[in-house]
Amino acid sequence: MKPIIIYEDNHLIAVNKRGGELSQKDKTNDDSLIEKVKAYLKIKYNKPGEVYLGSIHRLDRPTSGVIIYARTSKALTRMNDIFKKRNLTKKYLALVNRKPPEIKAKLEHYLEKNHIKNKSFVTHSKNTNAKKAELEYEVLSEVNGAFVLSVNLLTGRHHQIRCQLAAIGCPIIGDLKYGHQKANSDKSICLHCSELSFTHPVKKELLLIRAKVPDIPEWRDVG
Repeated sequence: MKPIIIYEDNHLIAVNKRGGELSQKDKTNDDSLIEKVKAYLKIKYNKPGEVYLGSIHRLDRPTSGVIIYARTSKALTRMNDIFKKRNLTKKYLALVNRKPPEIKAKLEHYLEKNHIKNKSFVTHSKNTNAKKAELEYEVLSEVNGAFVLSVNLLTGRHHQIRCQLAAIGCPIIGDLKYGHQKANSDKSICLHCSELSFTHPVKKELLLIRAKVPDIPEWRDVG
C-alpha cells in the first residue's frame, strides 16, 4: 500500500500515517512506513542504490496522522534539535465515548512506563521512575454519540494522550489497552495527529502540515 504523501520538498517529506502502520521496523519485522517512503522516493526520482531517509519521530502503531522524515542529514540534525527543544506545535484529534468532566482543561499527571506490558500508568510524583506529563484538551463537538477532542501535547511521554485521557475516565475509542471495550474496524485507535507546525530547518519559514482523519467508520462525519 502506497504512503499518503501530504508534503514534500528537497529536505523533508511528510506522510499521513494510517492506523496500524509501523513508523519504522520493530521486533515484529512487519513492513514499516519508512521503507514504503524510501520505495516511493526511489521510484519517483529514479534513484540508484539505497535511498537516504532519516527518522525524526514516531507515532504509536495504532495512531494515525502526520509523521515527518528527513531527506538529508542536515535536515535530520536540525529537526532532531527542533523536536528535542520542543520548538514546534503538535495537535491531535481524539474520539472518546464519554464527555470529559470539563469542556476545556489542562491535564497534569505523573506517568511510569511498564516495559514488559508496553503500557504507561499514572503514578505518584515521588516515584523515582515517574515523568511529568502535560497536555491541554478542548471538546470540539459531539458526533454520533462520540466526543471530538482537540489535544495540544505539551510533553512527549510514552502513550501519554492515551493514558491521560483514560485517567479521567475517557479512554480513546478503539484503545483496548487503556480501557475501551471495543476494537476499531481496522485495529487502529481514534487518535490522530492532525497538525504539526514548526520553522523549516533549511528554508527558515513557518511550515504547517495538516492531515485528514482516516476514512474508516469510526471517524465518519468528523471533518
